[in-house]
Amino acid sequence: MGSSDTAAGPHMSEVRRARFAVAAVFAVHGAVAGNFATRIPWLQERLDIGAGQLGVALAFPAIGASVAMPLAGRISHRFGARAALRGLLALWCASLALPAVAPGQVALCGALFVYGATSGMSDVAMNALGVEIEQRLGRSVMSGLHGMWSAGLLVGSAAGTVAAHAEADGRLHLGVAAAVLVVLGAVACRWVLDVRGAPEEHPPPRFALPPRSALVIGAIGFCAVFAEGASLDWSAVYLRDALGSSPGLAAACTTAFACTMAVARLAGDAVVERFGPVRTVRVGGALATAGGVLVMAAPGAAVAIAGFGLIGLGIAVVVPLAFAAAGRSGPAPSQSIAGVATITYTSGLIAPAAMGSVADLTSLTVSFGLVTALALGLVAGAGVLAGGAPSARGRGAAASARQGGEPARREHTG
Repeated sequence: MGSSDTAAGPHMSEVRRARFAVAAVFAVHGAVAGNFATRIPWLQERLDIGAGQLGVALAFPAIGASVAMPLAGRISHRFGARAALRGLLALWCASLALPAVAPGQVALCGALFVYGATSGMSDVAMNALGVEIEQRLGRSVMSGLHGMWSAGLLVGSAAGTVAAHAEADGRLHLGVAAAVLVVLGAVACRWVLDVRGAPEEHPPPRFALPPRSALVIGAIGFCAVFAEGASLDWSAVYLRDALGSSPGLAAACTTAFACTMAVARLAGDAVVERFGPVRTVRVGGALATAGGVLVMAAPGAAVAIAGFGLIGLGIAVVVPLAFAAAGRSGPAPSQSIAGVATITYTSGLIAPAAMGSVADLTSLTVSFGLVTALALGLVAGAGVLAGGAPSARGRGAAASARQGGEPARREHTG
């Protein structure tokens, strides 16, 4: 197919096709994370490192992401959204194989830094395209896209679990998974929108502090990601140590929490369309707060699992809405999204250590009081997400595209 710059932008059928393509990209991104997570015990055993050394190494993905994410906007500006996402996603998928061939802890830290950096940049690029599609369609789609990430995470985790159960060498498993996901990602990227900045538009800076609006929105994302990370990392430990549950039941709690998050995100767009982002997050924050209380007061596993389910249900749509609001909060969507993403990644880095520190000083039960307090913060701060769903202007832009009107950005088709 030939390529041309069009003043009218893509037809709505192309935008809808691009939505499914970006959804596939989100699923591929999640599948990389799922495959890696299942082989962490293999990495620890292969390198013969202790829990403390492993914990240091596992901090490097978040460090790499935080350092590299501000670069994503500049890369997209220079090469166009489609080429940038194709390249960054391929690097992220390929980096899955790096930790498996690291000869020692120092090399593992370097590999995980690259793994995190490529993850963060592709994360920003795909979320920016998701916001663009949401604006053109004039309705909420970000929750569903993040639901596809969660679905990809579950599929990747399942594949990794099968490989681990078969005692497959991690180098073989992660190498094959990386190759397959590179191909799947490249295929999906063929149909994403190729949004390009106007010729007179200045490229975004290589590094810049997030705009103030992104800091405020990021604070809401921080609360949600902290609750998510704490629940994923500590729910099984909580059931085992605080409630005396069996290892199987404890592991099932973590799986149930992840499934709750995935289902809630896939259904979240319809809820946001019906009630709006602010009301949705306030009710979600109330549900998550109630879930935290249930976890802390649980006399047994059933009540605790229900509490974790409520936490997952309550926080599921917050991060997608934070990215959507960031994309509308200023003239440089990629910079705002990168700012929010940096704050949320930082939360994921802090959560495990903060929970462990509080548990050491008091108890694991008390540590979930921190999760409960942050969930309550979602109720108080939901108002900053008022821009987290398509506005009337966005719907008008979608209608204009259907009628052949002129969009704000150039679209390179082909």
